[in-house]
This record gives sequence, C-alpha cells and structure tokens, in this order.
Amino acid sequence: MIEVRNLVGGYDGAKILNGINLQVEQGEILAIMGQSGCGKTTFLRHLMGLEKPLSGSIRIDKLEMASMNEGQYRHFCRSVGVLFQNGALFNSMTIGDNVAFPLREHTHLAEPVIRIMVKMILDQVELRDVQHLMPSELSGGMSRRAALARALIMGPKLIILDEPTTGLDPIIAAEIDELILHIREVYDATMIIVAHDILSCMHVADTIAIFHEGIVLEEGTAEEIKNSQHPFVKRFFNRQPEEKQDKVSLFAE
Repeated sequence: MIEVRNLVGGYDGAKILNGINLQVEQGEILAIMGQSGCGKTTFLRHLMGLEKPLSGSIRIDKLEMASMNEGQYRHFCRSVGVLFQNGALFNSMTIGDNVAFPLREHTHLAEPVIRIMVKMILDQVELRDVQHLMPSELSGGMSRRAALARALIMGPKLIILDEPTTGLDPIIAAEIDELILHIREVYDATMIIVAHDILSCMHVADTIAIFHEGIVLEEGTAEEIKNSQHPFVKRFFNRQPEEKQDKVSLFAE
C-alpha cells in the first residue's frame, strides 16, 4: 500500500528527514515512535503530499506522490482519513456537522442521505444521539471518537492517526485502542499511527518504526522492538533519560 524509498525532506532548506525507508502492506497498522523533533510530523506531511521531497520516492497504492496531477491528488485526498492530534473538531459546528463536513465538501449527496450516513458512522464509533451537541459538550474520549467518525465518513483506504490516545485516561485510551482494531477489521484500512503512548502502540500495531534523527533507526514487531538491544531504543522504551557526557560542576573553580 505504501512504499517509501530514501526519502529526504524538510522545511526552508533545513533537512529533517535523512533517508526514510518504509513499506506498509494493505491492512497493516504501522506505529511511528520517537522523540519530539525526530521527523515524525514532517514524515506525515510528506506522506499526505503537503510537502515535496527534496529527494527520494513515496508511492501510495502504486501511485508516485511527486508525479500526481491535480485530479489524481484530489482523488488521493478523498481516500485518506486523518485523525488530527486532540481531534481538531470545528468548535463552531455541531458534532453532526463536523462529521458531515467531508461529505458536503466532496460529494453531491442529498442532505437526508448525509444525515443517515452521519448517524451510521457515529453508531460505528459507539456515539449515539450526539449529533446536536457541540464539541465543548463532549468528554475527551467522546471528542476523539467523533473526530475518528469524521475521518471514516468517506470510507478511506488509508487512515492517519496523530496521537490518538494522548491526554486520555488509561481506560478510555484502551477503549480507543480496541476501536482502532475494530475499524481496521471493518474497513480493511491501512493505518499509520504517530504516538508516544508505548502501551497503546505495543497493543495495536503490527509493526513499529522508531524514528531517530531523521532516519528509521529500527523497525519490527512489538516483541522485536521490546527486545531491541540498541541503546536509544532501550532508553526510549524504559523511559530512561539520555546519559550526559562530560558533566561540568557548576561550582568548579
């Protein structure tokens, strides 16, 4: 479904991605993890076509991103669902209007059909009778489910989830994990998850890729990553601070 080869990219002349290589199969869940500033968000922006690579290749569903024409790119955008960090619902719209937004923007469906589809997709994420509510009236977990419903409403082949469980309590986060696995089963969708939640990624991901300084430092199953002997990966998963070299005493003469 996704093949990334030697991807180099960044912003304003600053190189952030230093040769990313990844392959994601149809229906696979890939979790991308790493320290802040390691290139995860930059990678997502390139994957969605928001940034052009400096060099390298991104092929999604056999199409080369860099060579897509406008029509192909619009079709690609309609086949991708995005769960933004913290949900990013429109605060001025009801939940029903938030979920319906992609349908109203990209289709010519009649309003009665849109309302039926919105109700069905909200039921799918276990939210019922919330169409009339505003985002401020939902709990954190409900907001995340509503945002996921909006990401699913167009029936995407690829779903990108940016920190889907951040800020949620452990029980709600576990429910979101189970919902992600259920959605993958129902939609046979390929999923890319960017997250810092180690337990969540270990539970839902088929493959985990550890980003570090703009490269894929290590890639494997949850068990393989858990047993990695690489010093950085061990520190990351054991929540150990980076070792400081040549410490200088503040009180040295």
